[in-house]
Amino acid sequence: MKQIFGKFILCLALTMPALGLAFEFKSVAVPHAILYDAPSQSASKVYLLSQFYPVEIIVNLGDWLKVRDAEGGIFWVEAKSLSPQRTLMVSADHAAIHQLPQESSPIVATLESQVIVELVEENSSAGWLKVKHLQGATGYISQTLVWGFQ
Repeated sequence: MKQIFGKFILCLALTMPALGLAFEFKSVAVPHAILYDAPSQSASKVYLLSQFYPVEIIVNLGDWLKVRDAEGGIFWVEAKSLSPQRTLMVSADHAAIHQLPQESSPIVATLESQVIVELVEENSSAGWLKVKHLQGATGYISQTLVWGFQ
């Protein structure tokens, strides 16, 4: 039974893009977005997210979006607080932005955990993403070192 369930989950995961269930990400557009425990301004306020913080959209109710943050928390946020601008958060202790999409390429910048970068190109090149640090450094970062991209 466990093997069958595992194969079902694997099959579902592999067919998600074909079913149109691709991951959708947005970023916080306002200085501080309020996260709620339900889709209502009268619900309990749980957290604040800073501008540019990336979130994964789980449910879209029009004015309200159910989102997942980088820590795995699930909350509600007003849709008007988010932007389609794509940002990523460094999930490793340290991450290097390289000049070219390869490990041997010169390092343009080194980033600490939880630093936000803008996604410049969504097309990953063999596991690399073109990003721009909010202070200007542009280059490539390994997809395994960031959160906010499938």
